[in-house]
Amino acid sequence: MAPSIKSVFTAHAEEGEGEHATALGYALSLAEQAGAHLTIQAAAMRYAIPASVVSDFGATFVAAENRRITALAERFAELARTSVDLAGVNSTIETPQLVYSELGERLAGQARLHDLSVLDLEQNAAERDRGLIEAALFESGRPVIIVPPGSETFAAGRILIAWDGSATAARAIAEARPFLPGAEVEILSVTGEKDLPRLVAGAELAPHLARHGASVSVRNLALSGGNDVAETIRQAAVDFGADLIVCGAYKHSRLREWLLGGVTRSLLKSSPRPLLMSH
Repeated sequence: MAPSIKSVFTAHAEEGEGEHATALGYALSLAEQAGAHLTIQAAAMRYAIPASVVSDFGATFVAAENRRITALAERFAELARTSVDLAGVNSTIETPQLVYSELGERLAGQARLHDLSVLDLEQNAAERDRGLIEAALFESGRPVIIVPPGSETFAAGRILIAWDGSATAARAIAEARPFLPGAEVEILSVTGEKDLPRLVAGAELAPHLARHGASVSVRNLALSGGNDVAETIRQAAVDFGADLIVCGAYKHSRLREWLLGGVTRSLLKSSPRPLLMSH
């Protein structure tokens, strides 16, 4: 791995359910391999309900719940501190107590100060969980690796690049440059869902990636069997044995996403491999 990654950021927003954070292990593994500094945000998501709309009993319950969530976040921070100490990784750990409306802003602000961020993929995400991922993707200006459950060790020996010739795809590839030297890379172009008459072919992209030290192959797939683009990417990643999927992130209005779906939206729901996304 090229030594250009100097700082890695990961965030866990404790909501009181004691969720397991795969992203922490992945971020720690990445920081250890890169010799990078790791910043961990173990935030307690507090409830803030105006006293005028709750009874004394309700206020007491909310205060007790906030204390419980804070204790869980602090416990997560202690476990994280033990892990980074054992790995010998330089780290900064913060435990802010924030209401939901502040979480996204704090996360995006921290992400801007690092080379990349690592977050958990939320398979059964509530709107608020997905909102935090979107804050990192679309408001930080930095790349994000989104990690599915079970992916606790960083690897990038085999990289699948989802290529459609767009500016966001090119941006994602640029952010993946530190991982290219020595990697086996497959450039995947999926056709059939939208008209891309001016698509820059994957074969034209291949020499650029080879100059960065990657061993490159090109694969073009037409949609078939009722699969959409996201499912085709997922299956191709499994077939290739990819450690990492690199793709651009696209942001549309909520209504358009609901009506038309979207590759980004679908991959954020389910991915067999960690996703490096950029916008």
